[in-house]
Amino acid sequence: MDSNSNLRQRNAGYAAFFLSGICAISSSIVVSRLQGSYGFAYGMTGTLLSLMSIGNLIAGFLTGLLPTKIGTRLTVALLTTGYAIGYFAMGLTGWMGILMLAFVLVGLAKGCTLNTCTILVGNNSPDRTRGMNIMHACYALGALLCPFFISAAATAGSFVPLFVLAAFGLILWLVFLCTPMDSGKEAEKTVKAQGRVSAGTKTDWSFLKSKKIWLLTGLIFCQNAAEYSVNGWMVTYFKNSGIISGNLSTYTVTVMWGATLLGRLLIAFVFPIKNACRAMIRMSLGCIIFYLGLMLVGSQIPAIVLLFAFAFSMAGMNPTAVASAGRMTSAASMGIMLPVAGIGAIVMPWIAGIISERAGLNVGMASNIVPCIGLFVFAVLVARVREEGNDN
Repeated sequence: MDSNSNLRQRNAGYAAFFLSGICAISSSIVVSRLQGSYGFAYGMTGTLLSLMSIGNLIAGFLTGLLPTKIGTRLTVALLTTGYAIGYFAMGLTGWMGILMLAFVLVGLAKGCTLNTCTILVGNNSPDRTRGMNIMHACYALGALLCPFFISAAATAGSFVPLFVLAAFGLILWLVFLCTPMDSGKEAEKTVKAQGRVSAGTKTDWSFLKSKKIWLLTGLIFCQNAAEYSVNGWMVTYFKNSGIISGNLSTYTVTVMWGATLLGRLLIAFVFPIKNACRAMIRMSLGCIIFYLGLMLVGSQIPAIVLLFAFAFSMAGMNPTAVASAGRMTSAASMGIMLPVAGIGAIVMPWIAGIISERAGLNVGMASNIVPCIGLFVFAVLVARVREEGNDN
């Protein structure tokens, strides 16, 4: 592809991930609204969120396998309809079967968008680490704005936000539809013309033998575990412990995403990362120190400051780790790495909940220090692995 196509692909990745930030993070707000409207039990509410995570994992594997069968364009076009169809269905009915399917569809769209944008930006950025941090900053910006869009739409009716989110999902789908991608047949013709094995029938799985890929997967697993556990439980922790009371506690999510956005923008434009491994070690140490401090404080202002610092330290971890895959970045490798690492986002919040039930919420929250330590361990191991390619 020419430079114009590369630029279009990269910009499409930025735009789509911004829209995905709105649609994906809105799900946690939407599920609480559905619970209030239909009187769901907490167990059923948790089931809906789990189904979204399951859809996210399935999408990761499908986006790694389907392009070799039906082409990248058709794969992305099919899976990313999930945002529009899923949210539209949620706005039409409260029947549990439809809602369960809708959350799976939203998860499929979320996972496919993540993998596709990672390829579009990673493979078309002169500086891979900078490109990935800009992309994730776009997601953080969407996440910051989603509560405002939902609140504004809710003034017109309690279910109007769902149709607004469906419209954002449709725009995301159109962005991908207008993005130059291999149709499958085009890729096969190109490969045959070069005298190589058809890309439509064979996938390069050599990355599975890479120790570095699996260590990076473990690192992102721990990052997902730590981040999603804090996102899911911190509001409840602050409320029940009395550290931050009332409606103010709900804005802790805004604090986290604000810190995340700031951190990623600084990495992308002000303090570019020159040594990815060294940077990840430092970020992981920051996560450990600030999370330990967060568990020890008992007053509002220090808690907010430490939460901001923790999220700031975590901000560049995921995009830097993904960028470190270097030349091994492909639909197949991302289709394995990101879904496997995404299991951490399901497992750790559940573990924290089980521990909280048996030993108290303070102990449950303290258990999240384990994946924070895991970040440091994997970052050190990645640094010790012999360089396998360009990690920029």
